[in-house]
Amino acid sequence: MSRRYSSQRRSSSSSVSWILAVLVIGLFIIIGLCCGAYTLVSNLFDRGTTIEQTPAPEPETLTVAYSPEKEEAFTELVNRFNNQGLETPDGLRMVVETVQLDPEAMLNAVLTETAAFQAMTPDSALWLGQLDEAWNSKFGTDEQPATVVGETARYGISPVVIAMWEGVAREMGWPDRAIGWQDLLARAQSDPNFRWSHPSTNSASGMLATLAMFYAGSGKTRGLTIEDAQDQETLDYVAALEKTVVYYGEGDEPALIERALLEGRDFLDAFVVQEQMVVYYNTHRSSGQERLVAIYPAEGVLWEDHPLALLETRDLTLPQRQTFAGFRDFLLSPESQQFILSQGYRPAESSVSPTDPASPLTADNGVNPAEPRTALQVPNAAVVKVVHNVWWYTKRHTNVYLVVDTSGSMRGEKIDQAQEALGIFLDQIKGDLERVGMIQFSSSVYNVIYLDELGDNRQVLQTAIDNLQAGGDTALLDAVSEAFARLQQEGDPERINAIVAMTDGRENNSYTSLRTLLHQIETESILPVVIFCIAYGEDADLEMLQLIAEPTGGQVLQGDSETIRQLYKILSAYF
Repeated sequence: MSRRYSSQRRSSSSSVSWILAVLVIGLFIIIGLCCGAYTLVSNLFDRGTTIEQTPAPEPETLTVAYSPEKEEAFTELVNRFNNQGLETPDGLRMVVETVQLDPEAMLNAVLTETAAFQAMTPDSALWLGQLDEAWNSKFGTDEQPATVVGETARYGISPVVIAMWEGVAREMGWPDRAIGWQDLLARAQSDPNFRWSHPSTNSASGMLATLAMFYAGSGKTRGLTIEDAQDQETLDYVAALEKTVVYYGEGDEPALIERALLEGRDFLDAFVVQEQMVVYYNTHRSSGQERLVAIYPAEGVLWEDHPLALLETRDLTLPQRQTFAGFRDFLLSPESQQFILSQGYRPAESSVSPTDPASPLTADNGVNPAEPRTALQVPNAAVVKVVHNVWWYTKRHTNVYLVVDTSGSMRGEKIDQAQEALGIFLDQIKGDLERVGMIQFSSSVYNVIYLDELGDNRQVLQTAIDNLQAGGDTALLDAVSEAFARLQQEGDPERINAIVAMTDGRENNSYTSLRTLLHQIETESILPVVIFCIAYGEDADLEMLQLIAEPTGGQVLQGDSETIRQLYKILSAYF
């Protein structure tokens, strides 16, 4: 018994010793690991190394295309929204990015499925109707119509008005009586020095003003139909108004206002813009500079309504929808609506009044928030399309000479880009009734293509453009003088008479002096000719071009190989 007991004690003692050994070894291992971890962390911090943590989810970006006239206000609104740091229900941060495009470019991008944006905010819902109609024509069927414009909300509105110098408006009876299109027609027909314009129908303000004229001609304020737009009495009324336009324009409202700020009363007597632009002018004009006032045509007014629209494309994600909803709600919030009002737009939400004490919509700024007394109904897309098409027949037509520099400095890329730009100019003039000619110059004037309707000479002009070759000196003054003399010989007061002259260098080979040309323009004119000049590149004589263009009511545009196509596209809208 004693030996067995002794054996058991030895066995038990061995087990205890083994367990203790294991525990000790384990303890040393744990201590070693802790020390190693401590040393590693200490070294990392000593070296300034940051321990990486699980990255936060990427923000969900909604890209919005916006039209240029509201850049200042819209980009500020986007910044304010992004600074809030809002998140989707799944914890993704909502971010709005922007891209500036004119509405026509927005539509083209969507229709060609190359749009790098998921929402758009043009100046008018007119564009949205045209987009859906074109989308349905391309992708829809009779059994299954297709649309691409999704949820839409307008956040700022501005009536389309006739901006007029206060002195001119008072001569016409403002503010004691309402002035309308008929008054504008009477003034223009009785005063040959009265100059007014509206943009072409390729712009929202131009299209809305034209629709307002068609409404006035039909005697209606709602429900304009295709039959109304094609009625001969309506067409005669609109054509009479259009024949008094000094020239059209591309609808770049900020550019119009900048010219008004720069030129004052030397600019047009009246021109069509949205009301917000009148506010902008009057809050930026110099002391002593005459006010512009907004004339709300008595026959009725249409509005630029600045919609925000979601695009229902295949790659639209749920978080982008949620970001759109968040941004929409932000734009319609009282704080944002107050900011929109401060920029000269009328708020879309009734919670903010346009007569708020801080509102800039005041008589001092040339506007009246109680106007317009008659708001016209926007017709459907089919009627808008018909009005756009028949406008080419009611509008004032054009005699325009393209004066093209083919001197030696135009060799290479310059002449290639100029050829493309001139082709774009012709393509943008859809009507075949416009009369266009071309004069080339280098060391002398040569290859004159006489004025003719584009229905007859469009291909002749395009062939001449395709065959342009560069070489020789620069006889710009001779070429402009030649074009001016030919327009005077035509003696056609019914049309807009214009010259579009492009040069990339300095005059060095003309028989005509600058003084002689200016005398010819100012004293030998039996009908007005508007001269637009394109200074192509840094070597063009900008000062001389301004001396030629500005006395005629024209302007100088500066460009290079990257922008020359856009400049000719812009100028095409004037005719």
